[in-house]
Amino acid sequence: MQTTLKSQVIFRGQGLHSGRPVTLILHPAPADHGIQFLRRDFARGEGIVRALFDRVNQSPLCTRIQNQHGASVSTIEHLMAALAGCGVHNVLAELDGPEVPILDGSAAPFVRGIFGAGVVGLGRELRAIRVLKPVEVRRGDASARLTPAEALHIDFEIDFADAVIGHQSRSMSLANGAFARMLADSRTFCRQADVDAMRAQGLALGGTYENAVVVDGEQVLSPGGLRHRDEAVRHKMLDALGDLYLAGLPILGRYTGVRAGHALTNDLLRALFADPTAWELHSCDTRTLAQLPGTALHAEDIPAVA
Repeated sequence: MQTTLKSQVIFRGQGLHSGRPVTLILHPAPADHGIQFLRRDFARGEGIVRALFDRVNQSPLCTRIQNQHGASVSTIEHLMAALAGCGVHNVLAELDGPEVPILDGSAAPFVRGIFGAGVVGLGRELRAIRVLKPVEVRRGDASARLTPAEALHIDFEIDFADAVIGHQSRSMSLANGAFARMLADSRTFCRQADVDAMRAQGLALGGTYENAVVVDGEQVLSPGGLRHRDEAVRHKMLDALGDLYLAGLPILGRYTGVRAGHALTNDLLRALFADPTAWELHSCDTRTLAQLPGTALHAEDIPAVA
């Protein structure tokens, strides 16, 4: 069945790119509401932005959604990944600014907050999007692909010049709390040269060595180093889960990303839904529910860093 939160949960922090303080409140929502954002600094009726792939205003640095009134919400991918990974289908996310707080740069604080609030069933059937045939998009040497599978499975491969990252790959099923255990605490990462360039353009104003993994060649500049040897590719998988949740429902299929980013995953969803023979709505029975992210999530699955 569909779910929502048992109670509201509040997060306070600053936007990664804007540097502005922001308060985010997740409210319980009724069945078939989906994930919606509310910019409370907009006039009544103009601040609602639905978290859907066709609301994305593509950006290379984050996932940003926007409505017809110009209300936008940026850097939603970590929160979306946490909602997907905790099996939450209906939420109203209220915030007082244009960007979701970055917190520690991972999804772990969101996961712990959601788990602490609790998740409750709504007594309404849950449907998922089942991938029926391969769909692939490319940009240069980057690609993203969806193929049929019984559960959501993510394969990812990256290759960076910085030796501390280099070539990394990972493959895993997202069933049975795997997201919280394996991916949720992996932080966003960037090169020191990219940080300097972004700040020169008025971006990454809220970025610090504590809310991102900053690397330079063979060095990790952030205190404490890496949380995982392959933290970079794990974070890319985290981002992919959040961006895939903009389908509006859980996906049953295998996602394969090679050097893929936010825009390419959005291209992939647009290509999937442009072909009505590539997918179908699937009513989730007990067997299907057991394969979805967030099912069988336990407190011990949540990383201690949250």
